[in-house]
Amino acid sequence: MGSIRKLIVEIVDARSLLPKDGHGTSSPYIVVDFYGQRKRTRTVIRDLNPVWNEVLEFNVGAPSDVFGDMLELDVYHDRGIGPTRRNNFLGRIRLNSGQFVRKGEEALIYFPLEKKSFFSWIQGEIGLKVYYVDEPIRPPSPPAPPPPEKEEKTEVPVPEADPPKTEAAPESDVKPNEESNDKPPENGPAPTANAPVDAGKQAEPAAPPPEEATPVPDPVNPPPENVDKPLESDLPPPEASAAATVPPPPPPPPPPPAEVPEKPVYSEFETVHKWVPPPERMASMNSRSTSDIKMAGFSAPQPISRQTTTESFFVGDSSRGMPIERSTFDLVEKMHYLFIKVVKARSLPTNTPPIVKISVSNCHVKSKPARKTSLFEWDQTFAFVREAPESLSTMEIEVWDPHVFLGGICFDVTEIPIRDPPDSPLAPQWYRLEGGGAHHGDLMLATWVGTQADEAFSDAWKSDTAANVSSRSKIYLSPKLWYLRATVIEAQDILPLTTLRESSFQIKAQLGFQVLKTKPTVSRNGSPTWNEDLIFVAAEPFSDHLVFSLETRLSKGTAVLGMTGIPLVSIERRVDDRKVVSRWFSFEDSSSEEKKSYRGRVHLRLCYDGGYHVMDESAHVCSDFRPTARQLWKPPVGTVELGIVGCKNLIPMKTINGKGTTDAYSVAKYGQKWVRTRTVSDSLDPRWNEQYTWRVYDPCTVLTLGVFDSSGVQDQSSGKDAMRQDYRIGKVRLRISTLQTGRVYRNTYPLLLLTPTGLKKMGDIEIAARFVRAIPTFDILQVYTQSMLPLMHHIKPLGVVQQDLLRNVASKIVAQHLSRSEPPLPREVVLYMLDADTHVFSMRKVRANWHRIINVVTGVIDVVRWIEDTSSWKNPTATLLVHALLVMLVWFPDLIVPTLAFYLFVIGAWNYRFRSKNTLPHLDAKISQADLVDRDELDEEFDTMPSSRSPDMIRARYDKLRTLGARVQTVLGDFATQGERMQALVTWRDPRATGIFVGLCFIVAIVLYLVPSKMVAMAAGFYYLRHPMFRDRMPSPALNFFRRLPSLTAQML
Repeated sequence: MGSIRKLIVEIVDARSLLPKDGHGTSSPYIVVDFYGQRKRTRTVIRDLNPVWNEVLEFNVGAPSDVFGDMLELDVYHDRGIGPTRRNNFLGRIRLNSGQFVRKGEEALIYFPLEKKSFFSWIQGEIGLKVYYVDEPIRPPSPPAPPPPEKEEKTEVPVPEADPPKTEAAPESDVKPNEESNDKPPENGPAPTANAPVDAGKQAEPAAPPPEEATPVPDPVNPPPENVDKPLESDLPPPEASAAATVPPPPPPPPPPPAEVPEKPVYSEFETVHKWVPPPERMASMNSRSTSDIKMAGFSAPQPISRQTTTESFFVGDSSRGMPIERSTFDLVEKMHYLFIKVVKARSLPTNTPPIVKISVSNCHVKSKPARKTSLFEWDQTFAFVREAPESLSTMEIEVWDPHVFLGGICFDVTEIPIRDPPDSPLAPQWYRLEGGGAHHGDLMLATWVGTQADEAFSDAWKSDTAANVSSRSKIYLSPKLWYLRATVIEAQDILPLTTLRESSFQIKAQLGFQVLKTKPTVSRNGSPTWNEDLIFVAAEPFSDHLVFSLETRLSKGTAVLGMTGIPLVSIERRVDDRKVVSRWFSFEDSSSEEKKSYRGRVHLRLCYDGGYHVMDESAHVCSDFRPTARQLWKPPVGTVELGIVGCKNLIPMKTINGKGTTDAYSVAKYGQKWVRTRTVSDSLDPRWNEQYTWRVYDPCTVLTLGVFDSSGVQDQSSGKDAMRQDYRIGKVRLRISTLQTGRVYRNTYPLLLLTPTGLKKMGDIEIAARFVRAIPTFDILQVYTQSMLPLMHHIKPLGVVQQDLLRNVASKIVAQHLSRSEPPLPREVVLYMLDADTHVFSMRKVRANWHRIINVVTGVIDVVRWIEDTSSWKNPTATLLVHALLVMLVWFPDLIVPTLAFYLFVIGAWNYRFRSKNTLPHLDAKISQADLVDRDELDEEFDTMPSSRSPDMIRARYDKLRTLGARVQTVLGDFATQGERMQALVTWRDPRATGIFVGLCFIVAIVLYLVPSKMVAMAAGFYYLRHPMFRDRMPSPALNFFRRLPSLTAQML
């Protein structure tokens, strides 16, 4: 049965609205417009914080460029209540379809009101819940029920054709606002006059209930032709509707002509795509009663007839001009395949399921056994690589039973037609089998030459992936992750197990493999208090329980006093920092399963925090920063297209029958979308030529692409029967912000892999990338000024350690979820793509980060050296120019900031010539210090936690770490010494030094009060830039004075 999607808008309340009536208040109401349907709420009289709590329903259709699937809410002040100003506009809200969620995921969100124009003065916010539901479509009620009653009571079947004609005219006059039909009204009743005689006999045993019947039009206020769902007040009571058919002629009218074109039976697909969603009744603009919300008022435009699909609406976004997937593979090379689609066979002299054998050049393949119906059916497609037109000459198709030859067909490959999308699929034809036992047997098949863009390519058997089980390309989606915040407040009625006055209690919370505990609390009265937040990571769908157990510490260990389980589906969701309602939960005895006894109760506050972004990647290579709640998503800024062409010169990863080979496939990850290419078997130069598209919500994100060797083929030469893991081959990262709009980047990148034996180049990968902008350039530039993380990360920030722990948990949940897909995405592949092991200690990374810091400070060091060279007159011309610049800046200090900005502009413009024009940044072995790493350091980096090495090796590593720690300790001590000397200037730790400094400061203050600051700056500059002949080789007196100041180093043990 089909379903119709409805958008539900719950208008809760508003806050801090603008007064409009001249007495400091307003009488607001809201007009909601969606998809050509307009409704309004009731008017709240004289209230700046109105509460409506009204629910409005809207029909949903497919997205359109006309309406854009935007939900618009306009707030007005009711002019009919008291005095008012000329402008009664209070604000508006516009939401796109990407912010709508399913029923059950909704949350109360306060949206700030927006201006209609630049000069509008708007304030306040509105609390809304916006979600959609799928309601089943009721099949059109057969027009049978009225005629049987009419036959029993009137018994006059002949004049039935006349009354509808007499009543059709007034009915059309009463409905002036209906859509105009091309057919005249008198053509409609003709089939309905004959319908009761035939349909009444079939539908007589089961008549539909009155509420499913077509409502009788109200003569005073007739409803439009298309209505969503008539109110109960509009429907006549069952007794009244039955009594309406009792009086003698004229009999009651048959169903309205509007329902005549509807077919009585639709399949689910036909119903969804052919049913036109009717608009709701329009509410009056001046109505002030709740009962008038769905009554007649002002009219609105009728909706355009469009298809209703679940994929096209709400899953998409407001950027309708931007296609999600491209139909052409314009970033990759075309790969030609010979397609053979075997459909069915007839008149075969066999009762066992036959098979089809296909031979093309040196490639042979067997089909699956046929399904036995009235014919033998396969419905299977095969694709053979055609590298060159002359590479394939003939194709033989044979039918076997399964050891008896039944017949075959031979094709000349050069005569097979070529098909390129968007051409329609080639229709299969019957071919007579020759040369076997089936003298009159026929085989239906279709054969053509196509590319990887063919719609049959994804599900077809492919010759280049024949040896691997999971060889098809697949798209995966990460599970939707939430932060589950459990606030443990207190517990009551806890009976300790000992007679001690004080007992230590602790709450243990467990969700799957996640276990968190509160701090132990000592209580004397059995009512411990914690007030701690425990944060878990939960994945949809919520099917588990959050288990809390109360533990107490005894001399023998920890004892469990009671447990309670809370279903995850019963926990409330929020998108901001508002406090949810806390609840009490009872502890039960966990030792006895049959008899549950009361063990106290615990006070908890549970909620899902949808305002956070649940990180499953490292922050510096994150591919998405959107919050969990879809209502807070912003429209995408564009799309990124990735073409995975292939690899070259791969290293053999395994040995099969004495031959080194690789079964390579690639995995790309961006946001929640994962893609996996098909596995090319037994090839060191695999070619995929597959293209994928992602929506980009933040340009400062990273797309990750990895190459792996499939474990679908076992290592037969070594006799290993167990399936091994998928080996890593390499990884490439692309930062979206480095891609210019509309430009195609096609490059070859090395696949570098760090192993315990050193850095290896596993091969090269060729990819093509392109970023397509979907919003104006100014909007993209504005994105750079916005916060990367959602607002909740700044209102209630998570600690660094806590964020890292939650990220590890999230990566494990994602890996567990994707490993259960079909075909599965192995756990080791997911963890490698998410960089789950990047926070392991490594001396190589310590050295690399140190060199990164040196490179950053190098610019400052170069500036200091240039100043020293200038002051020492190594370049007299430059020094003279600096003197002139000093005079200009001192006498015109307003030029200092512009001069500095212009200098930075010159530097940026100069470096523009040296930018990378063709290649994109990728993994660099020099920056990672991977080319100079020591073998022992690599062994330490790949060691497990806890270590599995020998005690002597661990002792040697510990001594090395102690040596490095001593250097760090010395550097930290030097920094502390310099800071303490700065403090000693005014703390009188050295009375003579402090006295000299304080007296000098007094003299400097008097001089600066008397002498103009420009003269002082000029004298100081010339003194610093004096010629070397006027300099002393010894350090300056100020530096000597500073070095003599005391520090606390002498007081340390």
